[in-house]
Amino acid sequence: MPQTFANPLDDPSADPFEIAAEAADEIARLTGVARHDIALTLGSGWGQAAELIGETVATLPCTQITGFSSPALEGHVGTLRSVLTPRGRRVLIIGARTHFYEGRNPRRVVHSVRTAAATGARTMVLTNGAGGIRPTWKPGTPVLISDHINLTGATPLEGATFIDLTDLYSMRLRDLAHSIDPSLDEGVYCQFTGPQYETPAEVRMAKTIGGHIVGMSTALEAIAARQAGMEVLGFSLITNMAAGIQTTPLSHQEVMEAGRLAGPAISSLLARVIGAM
Repeated sequence: MPQTFANPLDDPSADPFEIAAEAADEIARLTGVARHDIALTLGSGWGQAAELIGETVATLPCTQITGFSSPALEGHVGTLRSVLTPRGRRVLIIGARTHFYEGRNPRRVVHSVRTAAATGARTMVLTNGAGGIRPTWKPGTPVLISDHINLTGATPLEGATFIDLTDLYSMRLRDLAHSIDPSLDEGVYCQFTGPQYETPAEVRMAKTIGGHIVGMSTALEAIAARQAGMEVLGFSLITNMAAGIQTTPLSHQEVMEAGRLAGPAISSLLARVIGAM
């Protein structure tokens, strides 16, 4: 008897790009938008940006689309939204991130990115809430991602797929963001597996190898975006100081509160950057 899978991406014989193409066709049919130009994944703290980018054309529960799962984390709305900017750009807003720590395979983690590429999006904007290593970054500070260190031991690439990541986080788009807000700082993002927060020793290791930000998302998605030929822009919201720098206990409630307080300012910033694309 053939084996059945709850999610088609769990079938190792399935082509993840064919599944992404099927999902993109469903998005086009259900939204009435044949093609999107930009994709935006909303991480913790960034959700209000969806209301500021432009006119919402359609909003879909992500579970209506092949390969997507309901978010496991509070703060992610579980929807896909098609938005029309004042300049006529179509933006696919992804409020349905799958985290690697959920025990999903990398195909599931990057499915939203591959689907966005299949809708026609050539720009991928990835946002997250993360811990800051630099003491000058207080909770609520937005930081551009200049590079990343993938500490998950995983990759969305399969087989002998050699992708150059030298300029993964687009200098052109970072310059655009700096033109909107010259005060923006930049840093190297380290993705840990999670879901536990990093230990002080792990944070010291991240700092020693060149990291400035620690979190549990984004790197695998960025790799998949580059494989798909997309231009990538990354933003981290510093929601807390990393362990060992911050002496009080870390918690998701702290992350959510920092995102709530910073939400209006960072959402306005993100909307202005996307509006200028």
